[in-house]
Amino acid sequence: MLKTSDTPYFLKAALVGILVGGLATGFHSGVEILISTYANLRASIGSGMLTYIISAVVSAVCVTGAFFLVARFAPEAAGSGIQEIEGAMEDKRPLHWARVLVVKFFGGLLALGSGLVLGREGPTIHMGAMTAEALSRSQGLQSADHKGLLAAGAAAGLAAAFNAPLAAILFIVEETRRQFPFGYRTYMAVIIASILSAAITEQLTHIGPPLLIEVTYIPVWSFPLLGLLGVCLGFLGVFFNWALLRVMDLFHAIPKGARWLPAMMIGAATGILLVAFPDATGGGEDLVRDLVTKDYGILALLLLTLFRFGGVLFSYASGVPGGIFAPMLSIATCAGLAFGAITTDIIPVGDADFKAACAIAAMGGFFAASVRAPLVGVVLVMELTGAYALILPVLVTCTVAALTAHHLGGRPIYEQLLERTLRLAGQAPDAEPDKTPVQLGTRKS
Repeated sequence: MLKTSDTPYFLKAALVGILVGGLATGFHSGVEILISTYANLRASIGSGMLTYIISAVVSAVCVTGAFFLVARFAPEAAGSGIQEIEGAMEDKRPLHWARVLVVKFFGGLLALGSGLVLGREGPTIHMGAMTAEALSRSQGLQSADHKGLLAAGAAAGLAAAFNAPLAAILFIVEETRRQFPFGYRTYMAVIIASILSAAITEQLTHIGPPLLIEVTYIPVWSFPLLGLLGVCLGFLGVFFNWALLRVMDLFHAIPKGARWLPAMMIGAATGILLVAFPDATGGGEDLVRDLVTKDYGILALLLLTLFRFGGVLFSYASGVPGGIFAPMLSIATCAGLAFGAITTDIIPVGDADFKAACAIAAMGGFFAASVRAPLVGVVLVMELTGAYALILPVLVTCTVAALTAHHLGGRPIYEQLLERTLRLAGQAPDAEPDKTPVQLGTRKS
């Protein structure tokens, strides 16, 4: 039975969900308008060297502007911001909600509008948590309730980004298991905020699953092949995490006054690729659908995997706002389709259906290997693609990928990013992360 004392808290969570849904929809719409306007500008110029020059200049200016906006006003707004939320829930990172909201919104518009290989989910998750922080400041909540509301805002941001409320709820369960104060009030707050955020987004945009893909069941005997795909993705996920941190450290070693130069060069290179090889740019949401429905050759898929893999590393390390979820999905789709194409050349498994299954399973598997949240990977892919017929094979791939990453010694990417952030801030991270399993029925005091 609902306690009277719980009602005000749940109303706050509902308000968080509504506000984040509206904010995220406005942010996504702004990104789409900028991308469309920029594409029309390039098309109006026509072909030739002038198009390359103007595109390089525009993207370089946008990325450099986003960099200076972050560096000057809110350094914690760089990247996805998920590690900042986790750090705040551990009482190790400050929360400056007003400046982060402004910088994340406008810096994110510039960064994503320029064509960088970054996703919109990172900014919406961070802005969601900051929206919750803004509401918390005026209420004087207890520590557990305050952190629960932060998590609700983050979940609402993810739910709005992908229209995936269930994945958003599970993301809090798996990803923030060390920080989230599990209890009836806080858990229900996350659910309420996620539902309302996704509902507002769906009402305003009138879209269903963002990456709807028609698939059929595949034979059970092919599951070992998807397990093998999971092994490959486990290696890829561990390497991705290692490479991302190394590139970030490389950029950090540049003298502080010159760090805008890599951002400018990455922006210029992105502008050139927008003309020469557009599939290698952007978050990749639209690309995923095209990859599955069109017949790309194996070499083209491998080349695209390489370009997008490198693109997200350098884009994220440039110091501008942006997430890695969407780029990871596009990288995984390329790798999964290449695996499916190679496999069907050797074993008769049903060609098109099996390749599509490999693409969808790879999205979850790569996510599970990097973020180490296999259930989130499964549910996120199901909600994104609507491919519920493949829930079992996707589960196989995600489980094997997560197990492979674990046995390779890999660690969750956001855990590593938080440790790096704390180290650079002169704070010592926890000596050993808490590996205690989450008990959903346990009330934390």
